[in-house]
Amino acid sequence: MRRRIVVCLLALACMAGARAAWAQQSRPAEERLGGCFDGYLDKAQTEQAAAQQPGQPAAPAEIRIGHLHASSGPYASISMPVYLGLKLWVEQMNAGGGAVVKPFGRKLPLRLISYDDQSNPGTAATLTNQLITQDKVDLLIADSGSVLTAVSVPIAREHKMFLFDPTGTGAAFFSKDNPYIALLADPVSTVWPRFLWEFLKSDVAAAGLTRVAILYSTNDFTGTQAASIRAALKAPGSPVQIVFDQGVPTSTSNYAVLIDNIAAAKPDVVLELGYVGNDIAFLRNLQESGTKFPMVFTLYPGIETSTLLKNVGQTGLAGVFSYVTALAYSYPPEVGMTLEQFRGSWEKAYAKSGVEFGWNAIAGYVTGLVLGQTLACTDSMAQLDVRKSVFSLSGKLKTLIGTFELNEQGAQIGELTPIGQIAPAGSDGIHFTVVYPSAMSSGKPIFGAK
Repeated sequence: MRRRIVVCLLALACMAGARAAWAQQSRPAEERLGGCFDGYLDKAQTEQAAAQQPGQPAAPAEIRIGHLHASSGPYASISMPVYLGLKLWVEQMNAGGGAVVKPFGRKLPLRLISYDDQSNPGTAATLTNQLITQDKVDLLIADSGSVLTAVSVPIAREHKMFLFDPTGTGAAFFSKDNPYIALLADPVSTVWPRFLWEFLKSDVAAAGLTRVAILYSTNDFTGTQAASIRAALKAPGSPVQIVFDQGVPTSTSNYAVLIDNIAAAKPDVVLELGYVGNDIAFLRNLQESGTKFPMVFTLYPGIETSTLLKNVGQTGLAGVFSYVTALAYSYPPEVGMTLEQFRGSWEKAYAKSGVEFGWNAIAGYVTGLVLGQTLACTDSMAQLDVRKSVFSLSGKLKTLIGTFELNEQGAQIGELTPIGQIAPAGSDGIHFTVVYPSAMSSGKPIFGAK
């Protein structure tokens, strides 16, 4: 029997926002396509956009979207859901005649060219170059995660090709001298942990839990998160103390000795920051060891919940703290499908694919939504005009994961995720209680004994 994930859904919108959301959701999802952040294109707007205007350049036969995915290897579990979520968006757009492309005054079909890099950064670099120089794609999308994104950033920059970055959150990707990148569906790693370190320095410290252990995988994603948390916890006046701080290779699959070493430092709080496989191995080893800490936080129970539940189990996840994504917290979209609509479309398309529905599936779909809005708003297909169009969406585009917001370097600073705690639900399910920030909370944290 399929395991259930019960989620706590909270309403954030004020009365006006709720009315706007109702108006959006009362329309069919396929109509809420967006048009320079108007929320949707009505029939008249669609017909107007589809009519070629005098003086406009001749339209190409299609818009070519270049992309990489990993069907195997250590990053397949985060890459394949992004790929399929993006692919679903492309198929939906093409079923409706394509995407509105402002420079040509009409809808154009989309062609997704996605190569398999097999989780190999060297292969990803070669294929990124091929997409730009041989396939001559109009839009370029990186693979999922910071490790595989890292190799595409300098190549895109060298070729002056704007890089749509779904989930590569490494802070080093974003700089004032690189105008050819934007992060779409995850907050940059320097910002993403903000609610976590605030929670540790306020509610957690007030409960007498002040000794913190940090165990992280040494890659751009989790390494940057660890650095940001470390800096915040070491800031003057911080009520907490870091008693253990160690990086390990992302390939680490056995944490038994590390857990013993952490226990020797007598922490109140353990933060384990890694990818899906790291979290699974850590939580399994923690359960097997019988070691108890008053608070344990890991990343992926809230990001790829189904995968963690399947591999760790209800008992192993009970009491764990994690980020609470749109999987368990509802945001009314002004563009695109609601979570329920998207989940239904995913299950219909990919129920037999073997790829779990989770946050990264949503991230792939949101990447498509940003592409659609970009095409509807750009003045031309020149790459700096594409960039200008993407940045024009900042603070205005609202999807099922919240408000899209970029800083001047292209790093995502919106779409922040609250902190939640997992509790059992039924015989084999779980649910999240949002515990921080207080404006979003649905309950109080429950800490273990010291």
